[in-house]
Amino acid sequence: MRLKNLLLLAAALSTSAFTQAQTTQTLLATPTTVAWGYYDFHAKPVLTVHSGDTVIMQTFSTCGPRARLKSEGVEDKDIPTYLDDVYDKVPKEARGPGGHILTGPVAIAEAQPGDVLEVRIKKIHLDTNWACNGFGKGHSFLSQDFDYSHSKIIPLDRTRMVANFAPNITIPLHPFFGSIGIAPPESAGKWNSAPPWIHGGNMDNKELTVGTTVFYPIWAPGALFEAGDGHAGQGNGEVDITALETFLTGTFEFIVHKGAATSEHLEWPRAETPTHYIAMAFDEDLLKATQTAVRNMISFLSDPAKAPEHPAFAPLTKDDAYALISTACDVDITELVDVKSGVHVMCAKSLFSKPKSPAAKPSHHP
Repeated sequence: MRLKNLLLLAAALSTSAFTQAQTTQTLLATPTTVAWGYYDFHAKPVLTVHSGDTVIMQTFSTCGPRARLKSEGVEDKDIPTYLDDVYDKVPKEARGPGGHILTGPVAIAEAQPGDVLEVRIKKIHLDTNWACNGFGKGHSFLSQDFDYSHSKIIPLDRTRMVANFAPNITIPLHPFFGSIGIAPPESAGKWNSAPPWIHGGNMDNKELTVGTTVFYPIWAPGALFEAGDGHAGQGNGEVDITALETFLTGTFEFIVHKGAATSEHLEWPRAETPTHYIAMAFDEDLLKATQTAVRNMISFLSDPAKAPEHPAFAPLTKDDAYALISTACDVDITELVDVKSGVHVMCAKSLFSKPKSPAAKPSHHP
């Protein structure tokens, strides 16, 4: 009886420890909790959590400081109060080489190179009633046609979830983070926040919204997750270099899969929405980005260690995977303006139908 009680106590303590490990923490955007313009293997984490934990992260837009926003027509009361502190107190020498103000990095204690970090995007909250959009001289896809700078403030109706772009033009809101990523390999150094790469980062992929899960091969101890560059919506391509730029708060759940990057040969981020599998790639050459993204999807569909966990899904041959992408999946341009262009391949989960239940055997009873 005593042994039974001890076993019950041990089980209770074990369950309690597991429950306590699944915590939710909030990370506000302050001068000491942002990474201004970079992802870095050697960055010091501002928060450390455990696999299974959730973090609510307050983030910045790319719309600039209060003075600029007021000059463009945004009222003082509609500008987040935490904006000023970061612009005033982050030292100039701590900024760059990029321009995105990212919240983090968040370290996940169990994460090590060779593992996979699963990031579940649980919630996204629009923190302002406006967005900005603009392009600078020499900094857009058609910079030869638009050789000047232009900016625009766009009201957001958070009740109807639309942007009032112009008279008789409304844009459905589809909030997501333009930049969500982890530290790149050590050899990359202090990585500019502008170009996306194998660490994710500034992917500007509008499919990475609430309900989507992103899988990253981990390059640095702790993974070092950062988020920012909030978008209320965006078109594929992001051709003028910005979207509906705004302030967002995101809720992220982190899960570490030990050794999975090695066993699954995962070299690039991939994602799953409730309806699609997504493979991605980025390169200065759009053709190379497209080729790599297609190869990544072929690998996902044909590698037994990587095949989707679906009752009817068996790994395809590479020939069939290539053919399936050609006949039923979509190859989309993600963005054309972030130094490295992005391409993502989307295969609908509905292609893989559930197997039928085996037919009932006829009864042999008289």
